[in-house]
Amino acid sequence: MSANIVDNYLTVARDSDAEIKVKGSRFIARAIARSSRESAEETLAVFRKKEFDATHHCYAYVIQPEFSIDAVGSAQDRNIFRYSDDGEPSGSAGKPIYDQLLGRKLVDTLVIVTRYYGGTNLGVGGLVRAYSESASMALDNAGLVENYHYHAFDLETEFSQYQQVLNLLNDFSAIIDDSKFSEKVCLSVRLRVSRADEFGAKFTELTHGQGVFMKRN
Repeated sequence: MSANIVDNYLTVARDSDAEIKVKGSRFIARAIARSSRESAEETLAVFRKKEFDATHHCYAYVIQPEFSIDAVGSAQDRNIFRYSDDGEPSGSAGKPIYDQLLGRKLVDTLVIVTRYYGGTNLGVGGLVRAYSESASMALDNAGLVENYHYHAFDLETEFSQYQQVLNLLNDFSAIIDDSKFSEKVCLSVRLRVSRADEFGAKFTELTHGQGVFMKRN
């Protein structure tokens, strides 16, 4: 089942910013990695307080909740998103920023575009272009990185099979969180969700059914 699961996702590689000027108005965009709605909202509050004299703080974010599998084994699309025009004409700021995130299929990302009004009204079309362009530039500067969803497992094996198990874990690009050595070797590891079943089968074959491979809650 797990071989058909899509467990990869894109987010920004680093926090970044960009600025454009349109008819005297400054649009300062920040692309910021955030993995929860709470942290995104806290970051917004920080910028509002820090730049209290700005005319608008428009934004959009997409947060991916904890990965889960439904009854048929497909990834659930439960992304949390929010966007705001913060006083700009409806649809002229938050949605264009949000569309930049959607276009790049980004999650766990917040984009804030702070505007300092320059004295000339830009109209809805001009605002859409300005907010889109500044957000796009900040995201381009941030770059993209591909991450993966993992499940945590506990392994137990004999000392005589330890090196072979390590080689297998390396083949699957597993992350080893902890190792304990007593009568047997006990490992706490994380495996990509899409490859966990395949690893389990190979681990059972390698240990001749004597090893322990158990998902951690």
